[in-house]
Amino acid sequence: MTAIVLGIDSSTQSVKVEARRLDTGEVVASGTARHPVTTPPVSEQDPRAWWDALVAATRSLGEVRRDVVAVSVAGQQHGCVILDERGDPVRAAKLWNDTTSAPDAAALVERFGADTWARRTGSVPVASFTISKLAWVAAHEPEALQRATRVMLPHDYLTWRLTGEHVTDRGDASGSGWYDPVSDRTVDEFLAAAVGDWPGALPTVLGPTEAAGRITAEAAAELELPDGVIVGPGTGDNMGAALGLGLRAGDVAVSLGTSGVVFAVSSNPTHDPSGAVAGFASATGAFLPLVCTLNATKVTDTVARWLGTDAPGLGALAMDAVDDPGPTMLVPYFDGERTPNLPDATGTFHGLTNATTREQLALAAHDGVLCSVLYGVEAIRSVGATIDGRTFLVGGGSRSVAYRQRCADLLGRPVTVPSTDETVAAGSAVQAAAVVSGDEIDTVTDRWRLGTGTVVEPACDATERRRHYAAISG
Repeated sequence: MTAIVLGIDSSTQSVKVEARRLDTGEVVASGTARHPVTTPPVSEQDPRAWWDALVAATRSLGEVRRDVVAVSVAGQQHGCVILDERGDPVRAAKLWNDTTSAPDAAALVERFGADTWARRTGSVPVASFTISKLAWVAAHEPEALQRATRVMLPHDYLTWRLTGEHVTDRGDASGSGWYDPVSDRTVDEFLAAAVGDWPGALPTVLGPTEAAGRITAEAAAELELPDGVIVGPGTGDNMGAALGLGLRAGDVAVSLGTSGVVFAVSSNPTHDPSGAVAGFASATGAFLPLVCTLNATKVTDTVARWLGTDAPGLGALAMDAVDDPGPTMLVPYFDGERTPNLPDATGTFHGLTNATTREQLALAAHDGVLCSVLYGVEAIRSVGATIDGRTFLVGGGSRSVAYRQRCADLLGRPVTVPSTDETVAAGSAVQAAAVVSGDEIDTVTDRWRLGTGTVVEPACDATERRRHYAAISG
């Protein structure tokens, strides 16, 4: 028998499962199943659809399922799942990109002050955070909150369906808004401000390699997995991606997917009262300062549709305009924005003239998304994190030749596109391997040779484009 671990990535659009050898990390099978997708400002999903997708994706793996010894889940951050006493969802889960709770977040910040939030939890709540969504439920659907007996994050829900245990990890908990990742404690007064004296239970926070439990007989039967499979604590998707890249202190990752994210590994906690940098915990016991934007590849998908092409076609058009970009630039706030905190903002093309070409529009779309996201690199530096190591580009956008090259050009430094496309699933597999083997997480990532890939060098100096973007978006 060759021992197999499963790494699960539960995102806003689908569930992906990778089966890897425990000893070498080799991917021996993978499966994907989609679930219904919603669009902001109201972005909600039935969490039971995530489980159905997980079942379908896992069953598609084939005979390797019989050799599975451990599994772990990395899921979309921040969503709010509330269950009744029978374990059924009280209502649809509000997702990270649901912006209806923006007023609730603002009220929470006003009550205690941004400095206090940053100092106590590492972050300042915005509409994305779980505590903001829980406050929205308390204010708008109090009868739903009264029926709820427990709250959890999206990855916690799948871990709960696997094990029956109501647990989380410090990485995902650090994005809830009620947890202090430095002291590893709940900030009770923040939670009370959101929900009053609601007696519901929060998930127990586990350590990086502490098992959540073993798979239940019912879950094993549905997934067609062996009895007794060990389940890791899981984590948030960004923390999982950091594991899948083998990030070390000083490395930075730029992720282009539904959202745009920049995160780095830091040995020390960070606190940013401005709210731009979230002072999250990592899935390894360190910290993961992170900047997130709501708008990334969906923007270029939309512009491609306007121009009668697809994403690769738009990328080809963009690269044709590199030598003559013109003054056109896009501020890509199509779904409102989280960083900066502008939930009601809209996107804007600047510098349009009668001479503007399709190619220049395509380049403006790519550069606008990247400039918006890359602001995060400087923001993370500004709160004291050292970024002097490697730069990785991950997410669906990393498959785009235009996004790859323009990221290197705009940053003015080499960018590594990792060999594995599924860094989140890889990271959750790393965690599963560490839990079942007893090895340190770094030992697993080194043995599996994670973090290698294609290096893209800058082809031109695009610093003026970043200055132009800063001037029009400020």
